Amino acid sequence: MPWLVLFFLGTGFSARAASAGSRPNVVLIYADDIGYGDLGCYGAHRVSTPNVDGLAREGLRFLDAHSPAATCTPSRYALLTGEYAWRRKGTGVLPGDAALVMDPARLTLPALLRRAGYRTAMVGKWHLGMGPGPGRTDWNGEIRPGPMEVGFDESFVIPATGDRVPCVYVEGHRVLKLDPADALRVSFAAPLDDSPTGRSHPELLTMRPSHGHDMSIIAGISRIGYMTGGKTARWSDADMSDVLVERARQFLKRSRSGPFFLSFNTHDVHVPRVPHARFAGRSGMGPRGDCLVQFDDAVGALLAELDASGVRSNTLVILSSDNGPVVDDGYRDDAVEKLGDHRPAGPWRGGKYSNFEGGTRVPFIVSWPGRVTPGESSALLSQVDLLASMASLTGQALVGEEGPDSQNVLPALLGESRTGRESLVEQAGVLSLRRGPWKYIEPGQGAKYNLPTRTELGNDPEGQLYRLDTDPGETRNLRTEEPERFRDLAAELARIRTAGRSRP
Repeated sequence: MPWLVLFFLGTGFSARAASAGSRPNVVLIYADDIGYGDLGCYGAHRVSTPNVDGLAREGLRFLDAHSPAATCTPSRYALLTGEYAWRRKGTGVLPGDAALVMDPARLTLPALLRRAGYRTAMVGKWHLGMGPGPGRTDWNGEIRPGPMEVGFDESFVIPATGDRVPCVYVEGHRVLKLDPADALRVSFAAPLDDSPTGRSHPELLTMRPSHGHDMSIIAGISRIGYMTGGKTARWSDADMSDVLVERARQFLKRSRSGPFFLSFNTHDVHVPRVPHARFAGRSGMGPRGDCLVQFDDAVGALLAELDASGVRSNTLVILSSDNGPVVDDGYRDDAVEKLGDHRPAGPWRGGKYSNFEGGTRVPFIVSWPGRVTPGESSALLSQVDLLASMASLTGQALVGEEGPDSQNVLPALLGESRTGRESLVEQAGVLSLRRGPWKYIEPGQGAKYNLPTRTELGNDPEGQLYRLDTDPGETRNLRTEEPERFRDLAAELARIRTAGRSRP
């Protein structure tokens, strides 16, 4: 069909990727709180990550790829919708009883792939809200809307994070293994009864909080928020990785005839860090390092399943993280004391929560055996681009208001172009604009440091300008030396903010 050939050429989709039978399975491995320098293939030497490193050797390792934000929920929202989260109210880091933050009527990444014939599944950390919201979500009945209302055919998730209640798995629309006689109740507003908390009874804890995280005690760990009941449904922190891996493997086994899309969202490195006994002590860096080893093992298990199912050669695997790293994020777990010379953010300044580059510059690896030539790429790209790029991969096009900030960077993802985006917006306490080697950080009135996490936030009331190719540590503010460039980038960011979209 001549029109089909013209369509693929017009969208930048290479002839070899568009050939008959090349529609690949897609596996997204989305890590939590893993920084640019946390993996061996990105320079880590104190922790061993052989499975991720092997994926990088056989694939393409990106050096200038970004999560859309320096925190979790907004990055996940932007990845799935193709819209910067700062455009929408209510997309900050959510409590565990928040309502779904996405409109089920809008196009999402799983919905896009499902309309192309893919079987879609979500396994792991969700943290985008479930149900109608605080005081209205019935955790003992059907919980909707959620992942299955935004494009996933199957869903097995932890609703928010390990340090937030409810500490249960939700399969489809229901809490797994819930006893109807032991009603599950959740609140982030006030205690539900007189049960001991981490604040009132620290002697009951097996892991002490360093700041906050002192409400309901679940399995010896005090969390954020209050939860009663649901005792048979509560997860084991140490077993969480194995449970999620097994669910993902089951989906891969059932879906081997393809095509399928699996979003495998790990939790390992996020607090509370409770590695399984077979990983405890493996890294010599405390639970955070041990959980990096555990994450690597999970990656290896999924890749082995793809091999065993005979689909690895026709599977596009993408591995990345939702934001930069954080060391002390609420619990006394020896992460700071045993860090040594390990640099979780690599050469970049800051980390999770920060306006500096370490907040959003994250690992990003793409592998598709026989299609993606191994190597590394300096192309500038963002996870917000996955929607438009997967549309191109599957012969579709975004129309109207679909994915307003998502750009088609498929040629860069496949290693067929060294060019990605011309510019991108990074979200932390304020917004930043990247264009080439230049980074503009808009004026910010907040604190210089997030004291609990010891993270530099990168706020400056007059704004900042850095040239990253000569100053990767963002140590020399060129605002006064390059006033015209400073003004131009500030004006460009203002245009993007007010336009409501940045996709051409």
